[in-house]
Amino acid sequence: MSSHVSRRGFLKAGLAAAAGVGLSASQAVLPQALHAGGGQELCTVFDLSQCIGCEACVDACREQWQGSVPDPAHPIPQPFPARVPIEDWSDKKDVRDRLTPYNFLYVEHLDLERGGKSAELHIPRRCMHCVNPPCTNLCPFGAGRVEDNGVVHIDPDICLGGAKCAQVCPWKIPQRQSGVGIYLDILPEYAGNGVMFKCHRCLPLLKEGKTPRCIEVCPNQVQTIGPRGEQVAKATALAQKMAQANGAPERWRDHLYGLTENGGTNTIYVSPVPFPEVNAALLKLHLEQAASETPTKPGQGRGQAAKGGQGRGRMLAHAGRPHMGPTANSMASAENLTLALAIAPVAGLAAGLGRLFSGVKKLKKLGRSPEAAGQSESKGGQS
Repeated sequence: MSSHVSRRGFLKAGLAAAAGVGLSASQAVLPQALHAGGGQELCTVFDLSQCIGCEACVDACREQWQGSVPDPAHPIPQPFPARVPIEDWSDKKDVRDRLTPYNFLYVEHLDLERGGKSAELHIPRRCMHCVNPPCTNLCPFGAGRVEDNGVVHIDPDICLGGAKCAQVCPWKIPQRQSGVGIYLDILPEYAGNGVMFKCHRCLPLLKEGKTPRCIEVCPNQVQTIGPRGEQVAKATALAQKMAQANGAPERWRDHLYGLTENGGTNTIYVSPVPFPEVNAALLKLHLEQAASETPTKPGQGRGQAAKGGQGRGRMLAHAGRPHMGPTANSMASAENLTLALAIAPVAGLAAGLGRLFSGVKKLKKLGRSPEAAGQSESKGGQS
């Protein structure tokens, strides 16, 4: 407990320093513990024993949000240095077996062997919506957002596609679409490489008091949403019941995922199969998928391409298919805490400039000058 208070005090001191250089708290990149302290966090619980793998949730998500991701301008500028990859998914919108900028949610289908019997397990995957997300804390452009309701999202009007969020995410969840966003109007070769996209848990609908689409359409009520305290209690009771059914009641925590991973998330999975077994099956499947999708060099078979620790790690890290293994609290490290404090003032300034630039760009698209918009507002008009 004392270490938690110490970290919080440390972050408050950093935010005070940021304010000293002309930034408001809303402009800085704030850890969830501070940013959403006065709000009611919403948590979702997945009961995997109820999922039949119909993918109705995937269809609903794609129908609702795929059109919100713009198609890139062509030709897409080659970033500098040249080793920075262009990531263009605009001609692969039909891909639905992994996360992409156009696919915020997908379903894993596992065939498992347990006690000499085969078992199927279907796992909807999307952003975990961490309680203290490194993707927002460490974004140098201030594009990461944490709402009071616990939703973690990326502002596409500010994001420059630098992919820091994907690098620090324990599950590598945010996905980049190159050739879109404000970087094209700033320094397209140097200022970024597009926009990062991921699940925002139907935030526009939540703000209207509506249910996220994936929950609304599920025929088996696999996923429920509610206040975090209530949902944690529900998930814990369900995990204990599953562990009892498996004959190992003392190992009920093995049936939970997301409760403590990365310091805790607002996405909690409960599985009838212990997660150490689930993760082993996932890693095997992901390696096979990545190997089949990785171009091979002349004289190198797919089996050879799949071998090697570094090659394996690279394939898994960029496959858009999150693991379900143990994950330490990334924001508990002194290195990331220090980095978050160092980034906050710069990120706040970058976010403010990004909003200003994006606003001017939108006005120009509407054929209005910023000066005219200002005059309209001063007279009570709306821009």
